[in-house]
Amino acid sequence: MRWWHFWIASASVGIGLLAFASDVATQKNPKPKAVTPTAESADTLNAEVMRLYRTGKYADAVPLARRVLAIRETALGPNHPDVATALNNLALLYLAHGRYAEAEPPFRRSLTIREKALGPDHPYVGASLNNLAGLYQAQGRYAEAESLLKRSLAISEKALVPEHPDVGTSFNNLAGLYVAQGRYAEAEPLLKRDLAIREKALGPDHPDVGDSLNNLAALYHAQGRTAEVEPLLKRGLAIRETALGPDHPSVANSLNNLAELYHAQNRYAEAEPLYKRTVSIVEKALGPDHPNVGTSLNNLAGLYQAQGRYAEVEPLYKRTASIAEKALGPDHPDFATSLNNLAWLYHAQGRYAEAEPLYKRTVSIFEKALGPDHPIVSRSLGNLAGLYSAQRDWARAAEYWRRSMSIVVRRTQRGSDDVGQVLTGKRKEETEQARLRFWGLVTNGTMGARLGSGRLPGTDGGARCQRGSDARRACPRAPGPGGGVAEAG
Repeated sequence: MRWWHFWIASASVGIGLLAFASDVATQKNPKPKAVTPTAESADTLNAEVMRLYRTGKYADAVPLARRVLAIRETALGPNHPDVATALNNLALLYLAHGRYAEAEPPFRRSLTIREKALGPDHPYVGASLNNLAGLYQAQGRYAEAESLLKRSLAISEKALVPEHPDVGTSFNNLAGLYVAQGRYAEAEPLLKRDLAIREKALGPDHPDVGDSLNNLAALYHAQGRTAEVEPLLKRGLAIRETALGPDHPSVANSLNNLAELYHAQNRYAEAEPLYKRTVSIVEKALGPDHPNVGTSLNNLAGLYQAQGRYAEVEPLYKRTASIAEKALGPDHPDFATSLNNLAWLYHAQGRYAEAEPLYKRTVSIFEKALGPDHPIVSRSLGNLAGLYSAQRDWARAAEYWRRSMSIVVRRTQRGSDDVGQVLTGKRKEETEQARLRFWGLVTNGTMGARLGSGRLPGTDGGARCQRGSDARRACPRAPGPGGGVAEAG
């Protein structure tokens, strides 16, 4: 679980804030409502919530979002569509802050209000389903997420014309879930359809086409189809630079992805200036303490680590961890990812005593935030197993491998993981390697010397999926206006 590089998939994702969708109510009741001082104050507060979100100050935004919700409930009643919007915003902040248990109730209540006020087939209901699915995907609850995304897609197809961009968005989001599960064959036609819809509806040079190209490239990258990746990334970069300007965060997004491709191909000299330009753009656009800056620094550190430039790596990983802890809090999964990367550096340098507490804290944070059976917890336990095997502590290595693999088994038995569905090709080989390593440790420790990387086979991923310059893979993309998620930078 070497989370060095975070593949940036799309500049528009399902974690964004929105203005109040008063037009939702007027669709059911065309009589305009009077603007009251309380409504104006809620709008003002909501604008500040959006500003704080865009600068990565999620903790500061949460109490304001709660005040907005209270004002709306008092002024409009508990079942008004604008209350649903306020609930959605609060839930999205919790999600961005890694407070997953707190995010689910407001997401669910927002969905219930919209279904009752607007009907079960309204596009805004589809948007709520999409956002709740995003939460479930982050928690590794893939079966539940898939059901919601399919219903959201059905609503979009029924309510809108087949070539509407929001239909493409629904295809993209379902594809993102499949990519996260390794179900690449199912994801590809959805991403291609999304691209075709956007090219036809918006024109070949629209920034959203760049997003779609980026996501398709991410899929091909995950499949190892590198020859097909570079042309898509370069076209997406050219579209974004022309449409948005050279210093836009979405341009940084494309630069990072191209750098990641070069990194994976060992084209380090070509990757480094792209990573550095990414850092520069994001720092200038979002400020030095934004979480996206941390991720960009993390990716540059990963490049240096691949080249053995350890003296340059450590300060970057430490700054990444500091940014994540300050912006997101000490219990956020992204902070755990930063700790994991620093632990991996120490592990690679043989600084085992320094790596161990960081790995253990990583496991603790992930277990608390994601649940004890999340795939990322399994990978974190695998990292500890690798650390102990590197020290020839076979008993502890075997114990942590046992715990890691038991999570995989339980998820497969419940049908909540993709393991039982896609054990073909590379995935099957990786799973067999993990099984052999585990049993080698259990029986006689003879496999231990080969576990020094501290990484479960095939688990280099696991990074966060965010907007701007630090998303990864085929990230969920927001539905259109009023849908519950708007562009956030």
